[in-house]
Amino acid sequence: MPGTVRILVNGRSCDVPADVSLAAALLNAGHAAFRRSVAGEPRGPVCGMGTCHECRVTIDGVMGRRACLEPVREGMQVVLDA
Repeated sequence: MPGTVRILVNGRSCDVPADVSLAAALLNAGHAAFRRSVAGEPRGPVCGMGTCHECRVTIDGVMGRRACLEPVREGMQVVLDA
């Protein structure tokens, strides 16, 4: 198993640690805001276990995926709405 995997975040290549959640990888890469609230405020992970739904992102074209529940994988395409 490689030490890192390459994902695309908003069209930009990003090498992240393998065997971590997407939320952890995004936070480690400097992405604190994953989406915007209805009022336009930046939102990011709160609970880290899937109950708060604040870490929702688009993964491989599927909207509303919880990044804290998704393990990173090579070639994953992520769109942040922040």
